[in-house]
Amino acid sequence: MQHQDREWLLADLDPAQREAVTVDAAPLCILAGAGSGKTRVLTRRIARRVLDGSVDAGHVLAVTFTRKAAGELRSRLAALGIRGQVAAGTFHALAYAQLRRRWADRGERPPALVTSKVKLLLPLLPRRRDDGPGVQAADVAAEIEWAKARMIVPSHYEQEVARARRTPPLPAAVVASIFAQYEDVKRRKGLVDFDDLLSACAFALETEPEFAAAQRWRFRHLFVDEYQDLNPVQHRLLLGWLGDRLDLCVVGDANQAIYSWNGADPTFLTGFTHRFPTAQVVHLTRNYRSTPQVLATAAAVLPTARMDAARPDGDVPVVRSCDSDRAEARAVAAAVKRAAGPGRWSRVAVLVRTNAQGVLFEEAFRRTGIPYKVRGGAFLQQPEIRDALATLRRSPTRVPLRSRLADIHAAAGEAPPERRLLLDELVRLGAEYDALDGSGGGSADGFLAWLTTAVRGDDAHDADAVDIATFHRAKGLEWPVVFVAGLERGLVPIGHASSPAAEAEERRLLYVALTRARDELHCSWAERRTFGTTSVPRSPSPWLDLIDDACAALDGRRASPEVWRRRIAGERERLRPRRVGAGADPDLLAALKQWRATTARATKVPAYVILHDTTLAAIAEARPSSQEELLALPGLGPVKAGRYGEALLRVVASGQAASA
Repeated sequence: MQHQDREWLLADLDPAQREAVTVDAAPLCILAGAGSGKTRVLTRRIARRVLDGSVDAGHVLAVTFTRKAAGELRSRLAALGIRGQVAAGTFHALAYAQLRRRWADRGERPPALVTSKVKLLLPLLPRRRDDGPGVQAADVAAEIEWAKARMIVPSHYEQEVARARRTPPLPAAVVASIFAQYEDVKRRKGLVDFDDLLSACAFALETEPEFAAAQRWRFRHLFVDEYQDLNPVQHRLLLGWLGDRLDLCVVGDANQAIYSWNGADPTFLTGFTHRFPTAQVVHLTRNYRSTPQVLATAAAVLPTARMDAARPDGDVPVVRSCDSDRAEARAVAAAVKRAAGPGRWSRVAVLVRTNAQGVLFEEAFRRTGIPYKVRGGAFLQQPEIRDALATLRRSPTRVPLRSRLADIHAAAGEAPPERRLLLDELVRLGAEYDALDGSGGGSADGFLAWLTTAVRGDDAHDADAVDIATFHRAKGLEWPVVFVAGLERGLVPIGHASSPAAEAEERRLLYVALTRARDELHCSWAERRTFGTTSVPRSPSPWLDLIDDACAALDGRRASPEVWRRRIAGERERLRPRRVGAGADPDLLAALKQWRATTARATKVPAYVILHDTTLAAIAEARPSSQEELLALPGLGPVKAGRYGEALLRVVASGQAASA
């Protein structure tokens, strides 16, 4: 690269961003906090390496988690003069393309792709009751996707779901049986699903030297975005593409790891240097998105996520309590009116924890003439709601609506928690319609007709309209003005987050929601909320006190800044994770490392591919005596436990005998 080219690429970067773009390190891990310009840095690094000749653009593979992110990456590279040469795509799209080439080269007919698991699963589910919606095929499909992301086979599902303290939509034994039948149906019909593409491509890379050599020749330089969202099967595929090379650059933020419920494992990011001991880490800690006041409020919730604000001071965030959920929706609508207007609606977002909460905001906005759009699908598009409405359509006309709603409400009590919230909201709407009807026995047909006008979310993202989105859907987006609503215990954190790990993820999820705001942040909760036909008292989220104290310190109302800083420092220390393996037996750890080195030489792979240091330290600390105890340790899923478990247990047993 000529000097002027380098300066042009680096001119608007801060020192840490420049280092991330220019450092000659492989592997490289870029820890990019919220609003720190990670996409800019990733694309500049690719462009810098192409322009200075250290990589050939045709041999670059950039992996993202969404098609939109892949498109943005290609667009930014094109703007930097790198046009149409870099391969960018999702794990699934890239694996499918490589498998199709492999099938063509071998003269094999590609298997048909299952575009929806639901149709295959429906005949396998327990018979539905006649009194309301049964178990959603979508719920079981999601559970199978979680298992496959974790490389869990049907025979191990019960054990793994218990170890993960996960609540499946049906008893674990029933889900395991359905899972096994689903896999059998696919085999008999010659089908593969999207999850199979990842495992099939990874297996081919591991067992077919010619295929692996061809892919590794084509893709010599790997870049991975959102690395904290990687799951075990994606990690296996990535290692297959990488082989024994080290030209890997990853970007991620452990403070935005919010998808472990879906199989993601943030330890691939947090343990990156254990897996790749020669890796260099660059930290991006300067936030260019939010005002210092917004960042200070978010840091109060997650003190381990410290970012430096690049922007000047702004307004202190606002915390508001409301008498009810309806009052909260009205208050937010009034505030939105004051903050925006025609041509400026799209600068505002309302963020909620669950899809069900968005309905009241849709109603309030419609009444006040505020255009809105629902990101990720409107309420009526949710599978649970479509299923319940289909049940209503099938109901005999002589059955009163309130009776059918009572059945749905009863069935909701046995549904998974977030599905129950959706069904409760449908029941609430039904009760509202029944009251408006005034006849005391409103019909299902009348309710269905009314519902399509009462709740009509618009998912047209380019419209000038206020966004209504869940916290998860908001990740990767930003708005000048953000309202974070429903900050109540049971919603934030969600009621079924019963383990410390799940609660920690809920905390990160709230942090993600708060850091979507650029200029103004408004937080609210309702003292009473209606679920179905029952209004119940609510209490504020346990993290709302931290937000309120931060706001008070920022404007000097109650707590002094020094008192508030001390409290946040204490919270940060309390949240600091204990290092896994801190109490490891040094002699046993040395023996385990010797076993790993011998195994690595025998299998001709780098030592970190076998097990990384953190996992060995955890084994040396816990001294497991069974496969079950091994599986409880970090970094040991069913595949590695099955492959190395017996050998590891022998090493542990030998170490215990030697110390006896």
